[in-house]
Amino acid sequence: MTEPEQKPAGQGRSLLGRPVTWLVIVAAIAGVGAAAIYGMGDRDGNVAAAGCDGSAALARAVNPLATGEVAALIVHDQPMPAPALTFTDDDGAERTLADWKGKAVLLNLWATWCAPCRHEMPALDNLQAELGGDSFEVVAVNIDTGGDEKPKKFLDEIKVDDLGFYADHTSGVFRELKKAGRAFGLPTTLVIDAQGCEIGHMAGPAEWDSNDAKALIEVLIDPNSA
Repeated sequence: MTEPEQKPAGQGRSLLGRPVTWLVIVAAIAGVGAAAIYGMGDRDGNVAAAGCDGSAALARAVNPLATGEVAALIVHDQPMPAPALTFTDDDGAERTLADWKGKAVLLNLWATWCAPCRHEMPALDNLQAELGGDSFEVVAVNIDTGGDEKPKKFLDEIKVDDLGFYADHTSGVFRELKKAGRAFGLPTTLVIDAQGCEIGHMAGPAEWDSNDAKALIEVLIDPNSA
């Protein structure tokens, strides 16, 4: 996994002498910030996935399939709403993950300066060619900061033909996922079901056209196939 480039009344008192009440307020604000990305936390510190309760059975079906070539996938006990990421498509139109509601998604962040990403792209393209369609799409989002030319040239050179081109040259998608504890380097991948709920995430590359990966994605597409 490659690290991203760095671009440019009656109040008690804490040991620091600040009112405890203010510390509580600060903590509450921080909690709201985290909840805004992935939902509200329950009293046990778990994330309550509003609207994703129905995806728990799917996560249980996917979990034993996170093995072999996709063993690094971390499957959530309780799926959560996918983050509200914004990026652009090949025409420069703004897109969000909500645009894929009703379709399972493998969201992948990559860059041309990330060697594991470059190695992974043909496998992602093969996965899209074999299983992509009305029920599933590999959404690979490029985060090079220099524009479309370099990543598109790279994809042409390695003959990636089936992946759609998506990009965020501000790297905002990476920062949002990092803030949510989902991204520490590249590549970063999220597995999202047709309800828009995050089933799991992976740090680092995988052989996404392997039998292990395809078995997992097939259950993501059709839970009844498990």
